Amino acid sequence: MAAFVVANTHLTPAALVPEIRLHLATELTPLWHASEAFLQANNMAPPFWAFSWPGSEALARYVTDHPELVRGKRVLDFAAGCGLAALACARAGAAHVEAAEIDPLAAAAIKLNAEANGLSIEVFLGDIVGADCRWDVILCGDVCYEAPMTRHILPWLAACAGRIPVIIADPGRKYQPAQRGEILAEITVPTSLELEDSRARQVVLFHLPAS
Repeated sequence: MAAFVVANTHLTPAALVPEIRLHLATELTPLWHASEAFLQANNMAPPFWAFSWPGSEALARYVTDHPELVRGKRVLDFAAGCGLAALACARAGAAHVEAAEIDPLAAAAIKLNAEANGLSIEVFLGDIVGADCRWDVILCGDVCYEAPMTRHILPWLAACAGRIPVIIADPGRKYQPAQRGEILAEITVPTSLELEDSRARQVVLFHLPAS
């Protein structure tokens, strides 16, 4: 899987934290041009891990500007995608960073991205929803884009929010939580018209209220 990631991506600086490089699909790589039919024929899930989504970019920028949020703490990057937020936490001095993903290719990409940046990330492959809350902070970038996923994850995240800060970075997805806690920041993230319906997304970072 690592070989697949390397063959189909290009090491690219993150848009808002260019100090971090990521294995991403670009106009020059096969995954950028892969059609839905190609993915189905090859039994591949959509390669969300191959793109740096607005929520993760905003989290990485915020953590870089406010390292005290994670410094010396145990952090979970939930539904981590390419692992950008996790990498930013490791750079900011978190004591332990865990990135959770259900996609084996995403897990492989996160490990490669950590190696490319000389950072230590523990990767959890599988559905972590329902696990005991063993972290000090949970970060969630752009996780409310599908109704079934949102219904699955929000009750657990809200339960965790009763014990620790759970921070969601949402760029206006349809299924974002109806209730928000404290808003930490609003960050504009440049995007591609190949992936979004505009050239920029306004991402709101907020505390998820406890259930």
